[in-house]
Amino acid sequence: AFAVAACSPTAEPPAEPPLAGADIGGPFELVNQDGETVRWQDFDGQYRIVYFGFTYCPDICPNDVQRMSQGLRMFAESDPESAAQVQSIFISVDPERDTPEIVGEFAAAFSDDLIGLTGSPEQVKTAADNFRVFYSRGENTPGGGYLVDHSAVVYLFGPSGEPLATLPTDLGAQAVAAELAKWVS
Repeated sequence: AFAVAACSPTAEPPAEPPLAGADIGGPFELVNQDGETVRWQDFDGQYRIVYFGFTYCPDICPNDVQRMSQGLRMFAESDPESAAQVQSIFISVDPERDTPEIVGEFAAAFSDDLIGLTGSPEQVKTAADNFRVFYSRGENTPGGGYLVDHSAVVYLFGPSGEPLATLPTDLGAQAVAAELAKWVS
């Protein structure tokens, strides 16, 4: 009976978010699709969904960003007031190819509300380090391209920039919406 109760949709969420107290997140200075400087503190007062990836990614990044965006839309359908407090952010780990225009086009393909950010290699490294994100340029592929190995985690942060939880994009948009409902109020 305990196992069934633990999985029940009416089960109370834990008293404390799973990432409470974790040393994840922090200051960055990057550039948006309009070439404007964006800083972490610009989002103070908002919940933040943050994903690091790259626009030339053939599968993982687009799937994660799609499920993240769909989950936020589903959450907005059930609780528009709370969802209005959430800003989703895509940060490129491929500053060599991901110009402001390219990350802007990538973000717009998923949601008008998704902000795409990039920067110099040093700016991207600082952001990735602060968010404990691993990334590494892979070997060249035929035709001159390359992949970027990177952490594939979707983080949820609170209005003060505190880490709250990861969003389960691997389980689909409904699972993302359910996780947002637990922590965004």
